[in-house]
Amino acid sequence: MKAAVIVFPGSNCDRDLAGAFKAAGLETTMVWHKDATLPEGVDIVGVPGGFSYGDYLRSGAIAAQSPICRAVADHAVRGGYVLGICNGFQVLTEMQLLPGALMRNQRIKYICRTVPLIVGEADSVFTAGYEAGQRIEIPIAHHDGNYTADQVTLAKLRGEGRVAFTYAENPNGSHHDIAGIVSENGRVLGMMPHPERAADPVLGNTDGRALFAGLVDALATA
Repeated sequence: MKAAVIVFPGSNCDRDLAGAFKAAGLETTMVWHKDATLPEGVDIVGVPGGFSYGDYLRSGAIAAQSPICRAVADHAVRGGYVLGICNGFQVLTEMQLLPGALMRNQRIKYICRTVPLIVGEADSVFTAGYEAGQRIEIPIAHHDGNYTADQVTLAKLRGEGRVAFTYAENPNGSHHDIAGIVSENGRVLGMMPHPERAADPVLGNTDGRALFAGLVDALATA
């Protein structure tokens, strides 16, 4: 099983994500944003956190125009898996692989701390390692993490069971406390919290490990 992690100018969580993929048993390749194709046989693409292009224009907006993003979009359309974390979530919304937008935090401050999350729809491969309603602790580190969408979109996400994670204590003003959502086919996940920063005992927290383990189990049985 193979993973690819996209690297943009300003990415700073790419190696962390690659490490989490590798620890879960995935053969992992780093892919530069100016490449036009993904490695052959890739099962999942990771779009990491950071500050791609310095968050100029809008967070993720410039990165979403990179050549590699066309290949990522094609991968998603074919039914491939994509995981976007923090800035990666922002990129996926700019690519319109996921609905809504990530706006400035409600209190206009950068937030960096571990927060409690509630696991939502457990039928997703990304949440298969958890129980629905389970409370976990995952770090956040963002300035533009306020998930915003119109009421029709929010109702659709809820009605279709596509809210993967919610904040137990909303730190940024996200509508409906949303911390992460999946695509209509359940194969694309965008989330603001950083599970890759909670996937190794040396970090003092392994609550994020089940996301990667559940994903690998799903790929193994697909």
